[in-house]
Amino acid sequence: MDYVIEMLHIRKEFPGIVANDDITLQLKKGEIHALLGENGAGKSTLMNVLFGLYQPEKGEIRVNGKKVEITDPNVANDLGIGMVHQHFMLIDKFSVTENIILGKEPRKKGVIDIKKAEQQVREISDRYGLKVDPRAKISDISVGMQQRVEILKTLYRGADIIIFDEPTAVLTPQEIRELIGIMKTLIKEGKSIILITHKLKEIMEVCDRVTVIRKGKGIATLNVKDTNPQELAHLMVGRDVIFTTEKTEGHPKQAVLEIENLHVKDSRGVEAVKGLNLQVRAGEIVGIAGVDGNGQSELIEAITGLKKAESGVIRLNGKDITNLRPRKVTEAGVGHIPEDRHKYGLVLDFTIGENMVLQTYYKMPVSNKGILNYKEIYKKAKSIISEFDVRTPSEYTKVRALSGGNQQKAIIGREIDRDPDLLIAAQPTRGLDVGAIEFIHKRLVEQRDHGKAVLLVSFELDEIMNLSDRIAVIYEGAFIDIVDPKKTTEQELGLLMAGHRKEKVGEQSNV
Repeated sequence: MDYVIEMLHIRKEFPGIVANDDITLQLKKGEIHALLGENGAGKSTLMNVLFGLYQPEKGEIRVNGKKVEITDPNVANDLGIGMVHQHFMLIDKFSVTENIILGKEPRKKGVIDIKKAEQQVREISDRYGLKVDPRAKISDISVGMQQRVEILKTLYRGADIIIFDEPTAVLTPQEIRELIGIMKTLIKEGKSIILITHKLKEIMEVCDRVTVIRKGKGIATLNVKDTNPQELAHLMVGRDVIFTTEKTEGHPKQAVLEIENLHVKDSRGVEAVKGLNLQVRAGEIVGIAGVDGNGQSELIEAITGLKKAESGVIRLNGKDITNLRPRKVTEAGVGHIPEDRHKYGLVLDFTIGENMVLQTYYKMPVSNKGILNYKEIYKKAKSIISEFDVRTPSEYTKVRALSGGNQQKAIIGREIDRDPDLLIAAQPTRGLDVGAIEFIHKRLVEQRDHGKAVLLVSFELDEIMNLSDRIAVIYEGAFIDIVDPKKTTEQELGLLMAGHRKEKVGEQSNV
């Protein structure tokens, strides 16, 4: 059998941990090969070895049958290997073209030939159906479009083997469909793809083979047509996984969150939330379904004090909290699991212990008269780590060293530990594996059952359908309808999210 990539018996160690322990992965030409595993299983580490970001302690890599030493990403590029990273490596202030050619600029008489570069980018974009504007500024384009720029970067450098690291973690359902189409086009053009993912539905739809790794070890390589999601989930986490969240009928009580006629502008000064009315009661989960960019972020930012409301009222337990500072909102009883855990949820170069007291560091017992009590801080962190199954060498570990799933568990543990009356969960399982998703869903339902109000914002329709007691569909900054998850379908929700109002929905009602 001819393989374009062979990673044989790879071992990669970090202080105190073996990330890859004797793993073998072989990629055939023209296939999409999934690399499946829990958060922290070693998937990204293995691909960073292939891309030259890490050097393995043992094992060898072969490209087209020839043994190679990939000492850095430039060597990987020269061998025809490109990588689309989970956290995009783009410069916001630069144009699409400037980002793509960075480090490999075409020159004319010693000067960068930007016209030629734009033409090359346009040609590659058209060939693969990427539909990217070469002159657009990165800060002005959607996340899905930024990902296409990352794909173009690899193609511009001549990659025949493309590694996709969790490519759908930040995409809307529509963008996921488009990305799958792009991947199929790349394969038709003779490329080979390694797809790092934990989304079983995508593996079943688009992949030819799958290699499963668990806790740094290779478990199995299977033909996708010969397996099923249940078997893959079991191989990945080492136990059976329940795909639907078990919950009893909710018994909502008094309104905890009340929003009346809320108007909020986005960062460009354009109205993003247009007269919203919303109620979330104690003992219920209200899900907000919508395509990204329809006002969800601005709504959450206004509730949590991160963005100023232009007009309208936000009440928590009957008290007006409109335009209070974030600390005052937190103290009033709001917990917030933010959609971007790196930007708003954590200080990556702080330890887990320090991150667990970001909202309470000025209170007893973790501080006394302005002096931090580190013994209490790390005692608190140890308790949250244990209760929320945060997998880490210790409470003294820097958060940057944790996998995305364990970072998310730490945030959720911190927010729930504060016992808020209202828990806002924005994209709570983005980028997480089935085991972590199951765990987090259970915790959100527990909050509801403990009489808390939960506001869930998610692009994952099955998550919204699974967890919500009521679903509010947002379109262009307004609620287009409120539906009962037991009486609707994903297809109906999809139509509403696209702005197709059901007949006789009438006036926007209080949610």
